[in-house]
Amino acid sequence: MTKKGENIYKRKDGRWEGRYIKKRDEDRKIIYGYIYGKKYSEVKEKLTLVKAKITSASLNINMYYGTLSDWLSYWMDHMMRRSIKSTTFYNYYRLINKHIIPAMGTFRLHTLQRENIQQFINYLVDINLSSGTIRNIFNILKKSLREAAIQNFLEQNPCDNVVLPKFKRSKIRALNIVQQQKLEIRAFQSTDCSPVIIALYTGMRIGEISGLKWSDIDFDSNQLYVRRTFYRVLDEENPFSKTKIASGTPKSSESERVIPIADNLKRYLMEKRKTANSEYVISNRKGSAAEPRLINYRFKKLIKEAEIDDVHFHILRHTFATRCLEKGIDVASLSRLLGHQSTKMTLDTYTDSMFEKRQEAMETLDKMLNYMG
Repeated sequence: MTKKGENIYKRKDGRWEGRYIKKRDEDRKIIYGYIYGKKYSEVKEKLTLVKAKITSASLNINMYYGTLSDWLSYWMDHMMRRSIKSTTFYNYYRLINKHIIPAMGTFRLHTLQRENIQQFINYLVDINLSSGTIRNIFNILKKSLREAAIQNFLEQNPCDNVVLPKFKRSKIRALNIVQQQKLEIRAFQSTDCSPVIIALYTGMRIGEISGLKWSDIDFDSNQLYVRRTFYRVLDEENPFSKTKIASGTPKSSESERVIPIADNLKRYLMEKRKTANSEYVISNRKGSAAEPRLINYRFKKLIKEAEIDDVHFHILRHTFATRCLEKGIDVASLSRLLGHQSTKMTLDTYTDSMFEKRQEAMETLDKMLNYMG
């Protein structure tokens, strides 16, 4: 027999219905949950169990009534600042402020549900962000909310079981031979050492070229040492500037590498060293290191003069890798030259560029097939 205050009722369809307080929304209004069964005793038993579970969970939750924006600010300042590289911190900051806070910043942290996160991911898909960028944004959000759950501000991470768009690797672009030759002609006209030539014949990243010193090149042993990189980080001390230039070790232990230099590149570098007025191979007018922005600015002017479509400096690294594969250099050696963390990364990145080599392999094997049809 149903009792007053139990919130168990018999429905018109003959079933029993039990009602319980599931949670409250951000305005503190009650949201009910429901349980159904054929028998009163069955519903009462289920209702007792679910109420006990909710009561137990609520005792373990430290209610945090701040917004998601408040939480992300706290998480970044107190948990991420000292645990990740400054470049990673800046990337987190940029993605949080550009995408997460504008769309979800006003949500109360304790009200976040999986549905909210899923709607946010769907929105990112609708505005045509790449699947890689969406994953980066989602991983930041998931990481921050995992910490909120650890701190008992959330019962569970609302990012769990969110469906992400299928990952689509962007097709790698490289300059063709004609474009490369046109660009090299322009680059050789410079009286200073050209970052374009270095990138095309070493595969170095723009930040690594920016940080390259003459002392990093051993002309006796024909070796170039990648020891540092320049990059932009958040400038929190200067109210008039969002970023500042910083230097540090390359992005991974594999990136701190030794690159052999061949005869033509060696002669080019030795010639440029004779007239160099800076310890840096690529410098600005004051003799300091040319930061990546300046290198990219000069590159944009160069490709315009060479009548090449607008591309980013990083295409030179892809062009180096593509030429290497075209000349039959093995993937393990290329991976070491590029400073990749694994050969798998190299294979995944340049799988399309290697298609011609796979075709050649099949044609070589095909010659063994003595078909007499």
